[in-house]
Amino acid sequence: MELNETFESQINRSDYKVLIVDDVVSNVLLLKILLTNEKFQVCTAANGRLCIEQAKKEKPDLILLDVMMPELNGFDTAVILKKDPETLDIPIIFLTALNNPTDLVKGFKVGANDFLTKPFNKEELVMRVMHQIELVHAKRVIQQQNEELRRTIRNRDKMYSVIAHDLRSPMASIRMVLNLAVNVVSPDVVGEEIFGLLDKANRESEETHDLLDNLLKWTKSQTGRLNVVFQDLELDDIVPGVVDIFRMIAEMKKINLQYIPAEEKLCVHADNDMIKTIIRNFISNAIKFTPEGKGIDVFYKREGDFARICVQDHGVGIAADRIESIFHKGETTYGTGGEEGSGLGLQLCQDFARKNGGDAYVESVEGEGSTFSFTIPLKKEA
Repeated sequence: MELNETFESQINRSDYKVLIVDDVVSNVLLLKILLTNEKFQVCTAANGRLCIEQAKKEKPDLILLDVMMPELNGFDTAVILKKDPETLDIPIIFLTALNNPTDLVKGFKVGANDFLTKPFNKEELVMRVMHQIELVHAKRVIQQQNEELRRTIRNRDKMYSVIAHDLRSPMASIRMVLNLAVNVVSPDVVGEEIFGLLDKANRESEETHDLLDNLLKWTKSQTGRLNVVFQDLELDDIVPGVVDIFRMIAEMKKINLQYIPAEEKLCVHADNDMIKTIIRNFISNAIKFTPEGKGIDVFYKREGDFARICVQDHGVGIAADRIESIFHKGETTYGTGGEEGSGLGLQLCQDFARKNGGDAYVESVEGEGSTFSFTIPLKKEA
């Protein structure tokens, strides 16, 4: 079935109104009978002035407008209709005995959507009218879909607000309390079972808080509401601080997390918060997939006009068939301690790296470990 046939089958002709404008009464009656028989609503006008009045009053979906009329001809009437916000979008089919190119060009210049040459037959009339009505129908469908999309976006924004304020803030408080509890109590005081539950709740609160934070940032990034604030940043002022935040979490899993100072101090031109977010996600990911007793190294180095920041673990590694899609999938994965990951963090890392003029990478050997890294442009020398 062709597209126009599909549209036509969806169109209820009685929902559409056609305004017929002609100073010859017999022409008006003929057109009215033909279109009424085709189930269209019909209204009429005998001249250009009445056409303008009827167009505002009846709000037709299509105007059949005669060109040769006294006082105000069809071309001049169209000019007035197209200047009025109330009527400018109504399609016009000119009815005319004129068929020279100059008249056709003039008609299209003043807003014609089509021409119907007199004398016309019923089949051509219905075909040309239906073509315009199909376009009107398609436009209505698009407008309806746009409104539904706007409504969906409003609901989405409301959900993001809930994530940002009603979930993220209390989750941060729960996380802080559990961190404190795990640090001040021991199995000797509360017993192995209770301490195990506290430890599990503490790790899960960390993961949930990180997921909410990533979700909020990723959403803002995708909707264009997260601006990149470029500034000159010394990596030695950033990387060690992020590593320190995760050192306690790594120690609880008996993982040796260390920052290896660079031989050359590097200054980059990038967004401070985005860089920290990438490093946090890479370290958090490395801790999840590194077994007890293994190590994680964090370091950076120069590569041409870029700095490359690396998080290298000696964990479970990644299967070769997953490496190419690791930054895109967003699938649920499980760490060596049963930690659940959504994959959203890695998508966010690549997005942030690219927004800062670099990119994100992974090298991995299954069973030996992985190195996640990203590049950031160096500060340009004056």
